[in-house]
Amino acid sequence: MQKKVVIIDYNLGNLFSVKQACDTIGINSKISSNKADIEDADGLILPGVGAFIEAMQNLNNLGLIDSIKNNVKNGKPIFGVCLGLQLLFSRSEEFGSGDGLDLISGTIKKFPAIVEDKKIRVPQIAWNKIYSYKQDWKNSPLYNISENEFMYFVHSYYVDPTEESCILTKTNYSGLDYCSGILKENIFATQFHPEKSAEKGISIYKNWATLNNIL
Repeated sequence: MQKKVVIIDYNLGNLFSVKQACDTIGINSKISSNKADIEDADGLILPGVGAFIEAMQNLNNLGLIDSIKNNVKNGKPIFGVCLGLQLLFSRSEEFGSGDGLDLISGTIKKFPAIVEDKKIRVPQIAWNKIYSYKQDWKNSPLYNISENEFMYFVHSYYVDPTEESCILTKTNYSGLDYCSGILKENIFATQFHPEKSAEKGISIYKNWATLNNIL
């Protein structure tokens, strides 16, 4: 029987571009906000564009928080994209303070207005490089991606993990080095948008599905 991936719909995000990427490389995917679909899925994708607190409120209103957390804690693979990466962490400083899914320990912080005595433009809306940090990419969904490959970013906040061992990629924006990708056991997530990062970016979806035996 063909494996199934659920793209979690919580009324914020780049759902259809992610679905198109999955369709392009043959992942059997479905956009859903139904807990039964999440339970039945072989893998989960948590996309997102927007505000952290609103996203968590939407997940709570849909009754999806415990379902996502329990499935991931039980070993189901999850792929977080952009805001979806940030939601996996403990808390965010956006608009004060808000709790996340707390699947990975760390805080979401806003880009500072000034880095190295220079003003920086926020949000970052740009193609930017990713480079390896604590982990070798050969056993990750980035195994066919070159060091310093350009990926597409759109964000004002970045993740600051408590444990650096989960950091898979970093990126430098106007002098600030920050975590742009993580891998911890069955959790993989990127701050950049692979589905908007041309052929190499879309291949990351295929690599993730292949490594998790869901393609």
